[in-house]
Amino acid sequence: MTTGGTIRWTGALVALAILAACGRGGTNIDLEDTSPEGIYQQAEVQLAAGDPDDAAVLFGEVERLYPYSEWAKRGLIMQAFAYHEDRDYENARASAQRFIDFYPADEDAAYAQYLLALSYYDQIDQVGRDQGLTFQALSSLRTVIETYPDSEYARSSILKFDLAFDHLAAKEMEIGRYYLKRGFYPSSINRFRAVVEEFQTTTHTPEALMRLVEAYLALGLTEEAQTAGAILGHNFQSSPFYDDAFRQLTGRGLSPEAAGTGWLRDIYRRTIRGNWL
Repeated sequence: MTTGGTIRWTGALVALAILAACGRGGTNIDLEDTSPEGIYQQAEVQLAAGDPDDAAVLFGEVERLYPYSEWAKRGLIMQAFAYHEDRDYENARASAQRFIDFYPADEDAAYAQYLLALSYYDQIDQVGRDQGLTFQALSSLRTVIETYPDSEYARSSILKFDLAFDHLAAKEMEIGRYYLKRGFYPSSINRFRAVVEEFQTTTHTPEALMRLVEAYLALGLTEEAQTAGAILGHNFQSSPFYDDAFRQLTGRGLSPEAAGTGWLRDIYRRTIRGNWL
């Protein structure tokens, strides 16, 4: 991490003196009589000691007591970092956003935006969680990618954006399979259609197409099932999902081919023209 001037400790004696004055439960130093550099160093000691919560508070004290100093700016970005280390994502976002608002042209603005995005992204740990966090992560990661394309955080943001996007598709698939298993075929089709139309670049598209074949066959909509199978075969012929769809169709005396009209036929036309996937 680069923080545009984050300093090293000035020496072992200073560090030991500060460490002696503060413990994991908080600080006993009279901060009003401490220089901004001293408070900042005290916060660094707490962070190094594995106490990011107290470190975040101390970094915030630098900003509070010396609001117009260079140390205040350093303290604010480090406070966002410390809160994130403590998994206090709400406060990490608040500190990162304040840095962006106060210092939009600073070299650490890209890192602040990246921390803000991470504070959403790091909460996307299970498919079943609220997808609002995923959308927020995508939006924040896109800001890093588009606003700071040459920064060291752009590539990581692109990778995380793709994973978050895949996560949304996984949620649609989870719900679609739930409906399909219980015979709610129109509802399942809506979910699989969303994957095919909105998340077609994700790893879930082949299964979504196969599930569409299954659902449409269950409803007796053979032309739609055939067209879904044709799209699957054109783009993912080596996929085991295509093998499954092919067996389902041929078991009914059908073949994967474009048939009828509707949204899948439009997808098929775009596939043939080469501007889908």
